[in-house]
Amino acid sequence: MSPPKLRLGALTITAERPLELARFYSKLLDWPYVREEPPDYALVCPPDGVHEPALNFELDRHFRRPVWPSENGEQFASQHLDIGAEDLDVAVAWAVECGAVEAEFQPSPAYHRVMIDPDGHPFCLCLS
Repeated sequence: MSPPKLRLGALTITAERPLELARFYSKLLDWPYVREEPPDYALVCPPDGVHEPALNFELDRHFRRPVWPSENGEQFASQHLDIGAEDLDVAVAWAVECGAVEAEFQPSPAYHRVMIDPDGHPFCLCLS
């Protein structure tokens, strides 16, 4: 059997505050804020002509903020976003202005910076 043609359409991120988190990523990425279904769901899509997966934000009523770097017995992030940037210092300043914080531990700050979004998810700004 030949595999069907599949393509990644969206990545779903569970959150304590999905609407607020969607607004954060919409501002961070400068993507249109497409739809929200209060209080459980929001969708942010890339602008026309940008071929990247959309981001879904979904309420998890038992959400616990991940700890990064991971610690034994604590909630951990099972995946994270890598976001390309031409200038890491400028990207970090923008992410902070949008509501992120820079993680204390930076394993490779010359090439990427670990940031924490408003709901506690780590994401990386990566030198592109």
